[in-house]
Amino acid sequence: MKKKALHIIEILKQQYPNALCALHYEKDYELMIAVRLSAQCTDARVNMITPALFAAYPTLEDMANAKIEDVENYVRTCGFFRQKAKDIVLACQMLLTEYNGKVPDTMEALLRLPGVGRKTANLLLGDLYAVPGSVVCDTHCIRISNRLGIASGKEPEKVEQQLRKILPPEESSDFCHRIVLFGRDTCTARNPKCGNCPLRMHCKEFVP
Repeated sequence: MKKKALHIIEILKQQYPNALCALHYEKDYELMIAVRLSAQCTDARVNMITPALFAAYPTLEDMANAKIEDVENYVRTCGFFRQKAKDIVLACQMLLTEYNGKVPDTMEALLRLPGVGRKTANLLLGDLYAVPGSVVCDTHCIRISNRLGIASGKEPEKVEQQLRKILPPEESSDFCHRIVLFGRDTCTARNPKCGNCPLRMHCKEFVP
């Protein structure tokens, strides 16, 4: 299984040499906010929302002191906006009061932040701190890992644990970014482009 995973990684590297997060940010807490907004929302939509939000609240202190109902107006179009706005303000307050204004660099600390689950925490650990073994289990990762036979099941944490066992720790974060790109342009949920798929030799669902 590890050998299969390595082959998949090499093919994805050729297809997507730049494994970058699609969300736009400049500061560590801005990535935390953008990832929270991306739940049940496209990265493209989030990238349309965040410039105005970050301009209105240019510092962590500004965001922490913002009125939740005002933040709601900026994030209204990305779904579940009330809960997201609340989580953003409360998480920024916690960064100031408990983490010296910095996004923490451990899973345990990140999971204490309002609105931060394992998926968000793994992305922050991988992108901000290059922590080996950071596996971001979003819908693309779960769907494609199942199709490729390198994981099974739909529960994010269980898929994450399966992938941790077979992915080289230093490759795991980039692998997840590449899987997202692959899931958007080739291995889509509906009508995947199987005929042009560079990973079809590993796919359980490919029919010649």
